[in-house]
Amino acid sequence: MRRGAETKQQTARRFAGRVSLVIACFALVATMLVARAVHLQVLDKEFLNEQADTRHLRTEKISAHRGTITDRNGEPLAISTPVDSIWVNPRQFAPAVDSIPKLANTLGVDSQMLMRRITRSMDKEFLYLKRHLSPEMADEVLALKLPGVSVQREYRRYYPASEVAGHLVGFTDIDDEGQEGLELAFNHWLAGESGAKRVLKDRLGRSIENVASIRPPHHGKDLRTSIDLRLQYLAYRTLKRAIRSHNARSGSIVVMDVHTGEVLAMVNQPTYNPNDRSQLAAERYRNRAITDIFEPGSSLKPLVVAAALESGQYRPSSIIDTAPGFIVVGPKKIEDARNLGRVSLTTILARSSNVGITKLAMTLQPDQLWETMTHFGLGELTTSGFPGESAGMLTHYSNWRPISQATLAYGYGVSVTPLQLAQAYAAIGNGGQLRPVSLVALDAPPESDQVLSVETANAVRRMLEEVVRPGGTGTKAAVDGYRIAGKTGTAWKFATGGYSEDKYISIFAGLAPASDPRLATVVVIDEPGGELYYGSDVAAPVFANVMSESLRLLAVPPDALPARDPSNVMQAMPPGRRTNEHAGRAHDDDADASRSPGRFRDCACVAGVRHRQ
Repeated sequence: MRRGAETKQQTARRFAGRVSLVIACFALVATMLVARAVHLQVLDKEFLNEQADTRHLRTEKISAHRGTITDRNGEPLAISTPVDSIWVNPRQFAPAVDSIPKLANTLGVDSQMLMRRITRSMDKEFLYLKRHLSPEMADEVLALKLPGVSVQREYRRYYPASEVAGHLVGFTDIDDEGQEGLELAFNHWLAGESGAKRVLKDRLGRSIENVASIRPPHHGKDLRTSIDLRLQYLAYRTLKRAIRSHNARSGSIVVMDVHTGEVLAMVNQPTYNPNDRSQLAAERYRNRAITDIFEPGSSLKPLVVAAALESGQYRPSSIIDTAPGFIVVGPKKIEDARNLGRVSLTTILARSSNVGITKLAMTLQPDQLWETMTHFGLGELTTSGFPGESAGMLTHYSNWRPISQATLAYGYGVSVTPLQLAQAYAAIGNGGQLRPVSLVALDAPPESDQVLSVETANAVRRMLEEVVRPGGTGTKAAVDGYRIAGKTGTAWKFATGGYSEDKYISIFAGLAPASDPRLATVVVIDEPGGELYYGSDVAAPVFANVMSESLRLLAVPPDALPARDPSNVMQAMPPGRRTNEHAGRAHDDDADASRSPGRFRDCACVAGVRHRQ
């Protein structure tokens, strides 16, 4: 019995020892857990916070708004408005894929398309769902409280002048990068530099706290253009009306400040609305006044006369014998509408004699004529800096044939842009000084090149006044109260195989007021339909309408008021009352429209147009 009792006692002791060991182990583990907790919560709290923040802190872009584009008077042409873009982290969004139909409905997109986009991007952390929403619509999306769905503040361009200045200002893409016009040309100036910030986000991916600024945004710089929006609207309305009334294919107007070279207005038809991206087709947003070239026809004749005067061989009163009304150059016959006989250089311009200007040009050395054209900027890019600008075409005189020099005299075999032609006429109005073209407002006139003597420039300008007076080809360009100097032009359009017999370009280029020119303006109407297609009938009235209002908007004093009548208040001279040496002569239309079409079918560099009888 004693042995049995001892066995029981030993067993009890072993059990108690084991229990004590187990308890000791549990106590040790508990002590270790408590110690670890104390260490983590007290001693290593900062480390834990950093780890937690790492899982919820994100770096977000701070968008910078693009610089504002204004006209010279501060009127906005392009501004940036705040918009919101919705994006998603597909990984975080995965548990909420059943909410895609509701999300698609709020965004106004197809749910199946949205499902495919998200499921295909599950390996990404960023996916745009929809760009450039209004803040109100963005709030509706966020109100769904879907995981991984966030909003990003961006800016979208808005163009207050819409289609009136569309060709000039251009537009940006959805990422706010310049794509056309001044938006592209000055993108480096207008574009801002995005900043960055660190934000704390909740489990749904929403920003709940701005933690720190990493890099502040640098907003784009503003651009003050040379455009006067008042003149821009005026030119736009006038050109649009003319294109419709003449059923023309297209048209352009350029208005330039003679003294500074600043472009005050530049419009084209057809145009487009840069706020409506659905209209952005290349054919519509091309700035024809800068990118398109045309043969200037008789509007080039003043430059030929300038070259003749500069040669020292001629004066404005010098006589050219145009009899018998035609001239043969090689195998080609160049004609006037009628035999003008012996006429002065002034009358050659006023009556737009092809024979007279051809004879004049043929007496000059080819290099003299070519250098005059190049000095005026023909065949070269202007300083506008506009994307896609054309340099035109002026063949070097070493490659000329006699017929080339003859046709150049009346504006064929050479191509220009409306902007180039406006710059050339501005030089005539500025005492022979060619100013660099500027689409940006200037604080002071830039340096210029003296391309003509002051005497020659003033003489040509006075001769161009006769074009607009009774007896000249440009009487419809006259403006009440102001002296006008200018030149009409009508040119056949070149087509495959030669010049078209029924497609024309109507041109008028002029200066106002002629006594002290302030504005140089070029009007080009491409393919006017109907019976009227001469520059004198189509382009000249457009010039008159634009200049009449522009001169008054700019408060340019009239220089052709009638003599003071004691019994009446001084007022602008009524139409048709001005007299000059040509008063009483029969009206003569563009003489570059003086040809029978079939005459020049075999020569691509010789052309003319019919002359009305």
